[in-house]
Amino acid sequence: MQFRQARVGQVRVPHKPLLLLWLFGQFVATGSSAASYQQAEEPVSQLINDFGPPVASPAAASQRAAMPFVHLERDLWDLRDAAGQEIGPDAPERRAWLLDRGAIGRLQAPVQRLFADPGTLAAAARLLLDRHFTPVLAELICAAVDLDIPALDLAGSEGVARAARSWPRRRGFAEEVLRAYAYQCAMCGFDGALGHYPVGIDAAHVLWHSQKGPDEIANALALCALHHALFDLGVLGITDERRICVAGLYVARSEAGRAVDELAGKPLLIPRPHQPTVDVIHISWHHQQVFKGDIRT
Repeated sequence: MQFRQARVGQVRVPHKPLLLLWLFGQFVATGSSAASYQQAEEPVSQLINDFGPPVASPAAASQRAAMPFVHLERDLWDLRDAAGQEIGPDAPERRAWLLDRGAIGRLQAPVQRLFADPGTLAAAARLLLDRHFTPVLAELICAAVDLDIPALDLAGSEGVARAARSWPRRRGFAEEVLRAYAYQCAMCGFDGALGHYPVGIDAAHVLWHSQKGPDEIANALALCALHHALFDLGVLGITDERRICVAGLYVARSEAGRAVDELAGKPLLIPRPHQPTVDVIHISWHHQQVFKGDIRT
């Protein structure tokens, strides 16, 4: 699947991959990829709000599905009005326009026939996730769209290869990062181990690997599983001074949840001697592309 990656300025816009992944979930559940804009608007807009860059206004947040619904490439997507007339990619990406015309889209028939094989569908989903998101977010997105990729793999025909990673991670990268931070979370200091083996500690890219982020310590943090997920979701960020920031959109009621708020303003753990700190270029990317809402420090 090849489609033009949309951008607003330099900000990534993963709207099309998220629409496709939602459609995949619909296809698995119902056997059809057909969906009206009215049906898709709320769940797809929510996916974009959750897993894409932040948007300025609540009004825009409620209708972010309009852009991919109109502009998804026509070799993949058949979009028509209620009378069956084709809607071209030059149509306005406005919810009122789409709703008034009863816009309904579906995957092109040859594409849908390909995806009738569960293994092919799994490979396509894995490729989209690998090219546009992080492994942490991939699991959350699959849960949100009801896609069980391992089950699809098992149900697929023999010979359907798993999609290879577009940009393989450098061998030894994760161990280098964990060693640089002495196997501790750079945000909370968690250093749990099972015997000799660290548990719940990940090597997290700041500029995502899927977005061509380098496998270097200057583009990485050792983070516990919780703070890795929150960092990839944009709840947590870091400032140019290497201090932790918490998104203004984050809310919590319990004492455990409020512990995230208490991280605001605290310095990141410094790597071991002779190891680089996170490069401000990568920090800037994360703040622009991932971090949600105003900084709370």
